[in-house]
Order: sequence, then structure tokens, then C-alpha cells
Amino acid sequence: MDTKKEFKILLWITAVFIAAFYLPLESERFTTAITATLDLTRWYAREHVVLCLLPAFFIAGVISVFVSQGAVMKYFGAKAKKWAAYTVAAVSGTILAVCSCTILPLFSSIHKRGAGLGPAIAFLYSGPAINILAIILTARILGFEMGVARTIGAVVFAIVIGSAMSLIYRKEEKAKRDEQMNFPEIPEKRPMWQTAFHFFTLVLILVFANWGKPASGDTAGVWHWLWFYKWYITGFFGLFLAWSLIFILKIDWWKVMAVAATVALTGFAFASPLVPMIVGITGLSLITLTDKKEEDNVEWTRSTWDFAKQIMPLLAIGVVTAGFLLGSTHDDTSIAGVIPNEWITALVGGNSFFSNFFASFIGAFMYFATLTEVPILQGLMAAGMGKGPALALLLAGPSLSLPNMLVIRGIMGTQKTFVYVALVIVMATISGLIYGAFFA
Repeated sequence: MDTKKEFKILLWITAVFIAAFYLPLESERFTTAITATLDLTRWYAREHVVLCLLPAFFIAGVISVFVSQGAVMKYFGAKAKKWAAYTVAAVSGTILAVCSCTILPLFSSIHKRGAGLGPAIAFLYSGPAINILAIILTARILGFEMGVARTIGAVVFAIVIGSAMSLIYRKEEKAKRDEQMNFPEIPEKRPMWQTAFHFFTLVLILVFANWGKPASGDTAGVWHWLWFYKWYITGFFGLFLAWSLIFILKIDWWKVMAVAATVALTGFAFASPLVPMIVGITGLSLITLTDKKEEDNVEWTRSTWDFAKQIMPLLAIGVVTAGFLLGSTHDDTSIAGVIPNEWITALVGGNSFFSNFFASFIGAFMYFATLTEVPILQGLMAAGMGKGPALALLLAGPSLSLPNMLVIRGIMGTQKTFVYVALVIVMATISGLIYGAFFA
């Protein structure tokens, strides 16, 4: 008998028993936090997994399988010009419109394919931070100067943080560059425009499927029109995807048409868009996995599954923890966690170093779905939150979250994750102080 192992098991059993024995069920704060945890988990499952994460996994699979390692290194690796690599990475979020969790499979893909640490980190930060919809919503609801400050801050942050990470781990990066310099030029299996067409079709489906409703009462303008017709637009790009599957990936046309017809029928039969999306994802998985002509098509779905296995469990742990500690705030719902919201509001008033640091720190651990940070901040500012801390939270919050950190740690290790999070929090704190000094 392994005495040490058995003793550990005893300790775990004892710890669980004591925790269960002393559950503070009589505490309203505790029971409310449990409700917040379940509410956030349910909302995340209903609103985020099917429409955001699953398409993102397939996009990551495209990068992993159809985009060659040579192509990734051409734009993000040692052979790429630094100004080009960082520029592409820093503005990538304008076309992605993703949150801190949806960006993870995409980051994991380019990181594994040989992208330099600096450009990869710039991409990881900018993806959620420079979302064009969130920038516009910020300017309209929180003020034009806040929207401009967020835009400039997000681009600068992406470049500076990426450069700092590259500098800190320069020895590792030098070894990677030396290896890549000897990497032979491998011809692409298909023209780059075909891979780009397939990739951006999936990106546009992701963007319009998650297009947020404009501010309350705004029923005019292009943003409302796009939101009102977003499922028709998503379906339109779905036709592009069908064309890509047939003519680029060479999947049997009758299989693709069968899936497309089933998706269309379920779209008309069910009010919820989740049903046709699930049917479409299931059908896409089946026709690629059973394709006998192109091994890459099978590998695409297998790679997608690998990303899902790696990321989903960690996200689930992070969402549950964030809901319990910080509560559930989405749409018109606001349920406090164990940490009272009043404490947070009281701690981020004014423009002191502490208030900006606290806003950055809390923002880094909270989970914000795409566009939800703006109404949350609107409520906090109405309750007394300073403008400096508001910007600090905007710059730290959307790009980081507890679920996000857990997954990043699994991709690049504890030390790099800690350094990355620290850089974001420190820079957000300094930016908030500067902004608050001028616009308080």
C-alpha cells in the first residue's frame, strides 16, 4: 500500500467533509452567490458556447490544419518584418469581434504553428480589446473621448505588451528564430486566397451570429439594421461556406446540400437560432469526418475537437469560480457574488492609484462577454466610479478573465501567464491614472 497516496486521499475526503459540514446555507450572501454561479453558467451555456465558442473552435481548426506552418511564420514568425507582424496582430480584433474566451482557440492555433511570442500575445490581447462594435458602443454610451482612449489604448497595449513579452523571453525567442530561419519553404497545398476565403467566411459567420443589439431606443441607422437582419446575413455567409466546402475542400456536393437544407428547415421551424446552429455544426462535423477524399478535412474536425477538449473544461471551471466570487451581470440581470458589488463600487471612485489598480485587477478576473462591459460600466459610473478606473477596467477586463487565464496557463505555462496578466494590469492602471487626470 502506498501510504503517502492513501494519506492524500484521506486529506481530500476530510477537506470535502468539513466544507460540506460547515456550508453557510443560512447566509443570504452565500445563497445569492450560488444563484449567481448557476445563472452565469446557464447564460454562458445558452448564449455563448454554441454561437461563439464552437465556431471559434472550427476557425482555430482552419488555422491549425489548412494554414501551413510556413504561412504562419511568414506573417508572425522570425522571417516576418516586426512592424508588419505587430500591426496585423494589433488590429486583428476589428474583424473578429470576440471575447476573452473565444480568442483562446485562435491564439492557441497560431502559437502552436510557430508564431513569435510577441505577435501572438499582441493578437491575444487585441482580439477582444479592439472589437469595433464595442469601441463604437463605448463612444456612444460612455462618451466620445472614452471611445477614442479605449481604441488608442488597445492598439498601444497590444504592441507594447507583445514587445515586452518578447523582450523578457528573448533567449527562448532567439532559439525559436534560429530554428525558423532554417525552416524550408513548403509550398501551399492550395492557393492562399482559397484558404483565406474559407477562413474569413467562418469569421463573418461568427461575427454576425453574435452581432449585439444596439443601445435601447436606437431603431435607426446601419447598426440596428445589421442586428435586425443578422440571421439573414449569417445565412448568406452560410451559402459562401457551402460553396467553399464543395469547391475548395472538395466535399461531395450532395452531402453539403443535405446539411444546408436541414439547417434551413430547422431555421424556419424553430424560433431559437441555437437549433439550426447546432444542426449546422453537427452536419459539418459529420461530412468532414466521413470525407474519404481529403485527409485534411477529417483532420480539421479532429483538430477542432482537440481545441474543445483542451479549453472547455478550464472555461467551465473559470466561469463557475467567477460567478461565485464576482456575481452574474449580463443583459438586465445583476446578481451579486460573495464579494459585494457595493465594495467594488466604493473602491473604484475617484482617480487614486489604488482605485485604478483595483479596477484593473477586478476587471482582469471578471468575465465580460462581447459588448457587455459597456452597460456594466455605465451602471458602475452612475454609482460613482471614476473615469480613470472606468478606462482601466475597459483596457484590462475584455481581454482577460479568470477562465481566460486558466486556459492561457495551459498553453504557455504559469510564468508567462503571470507576466502577461501583470503587464496588462500595470499598463491599465497607468492609463487610467493618466486619463483620469485629464478627463475627471
